Amino acid sequence: MAKKDERFVKVHDEGSSLGWQRTIFVDRQTGVNYLYVGAGYGGGLTVLLGADGKPVITPVPNSYPDD
Repeated sequence: MAKKDERFVKVHDEGSSLGWQRTIFVDRQTGVNYLYVGAGYGGGLTVLLGADGKPVITPVPNSYPDD
């Protein structure tokens, strides 16, 4: 899936029968999580926020699945 030299890695992907796509990406350098939501020809990307309003940060491992 992701190459080791790519900065972002897809860690979660789900869709629905209505055509919605929800994907979470993690920045390998900072650990910041981003949420992409798409439907049809449109979509948007934003920082994924926790309940406290701060960005969700995942500890950056040496490798991710599918590396």
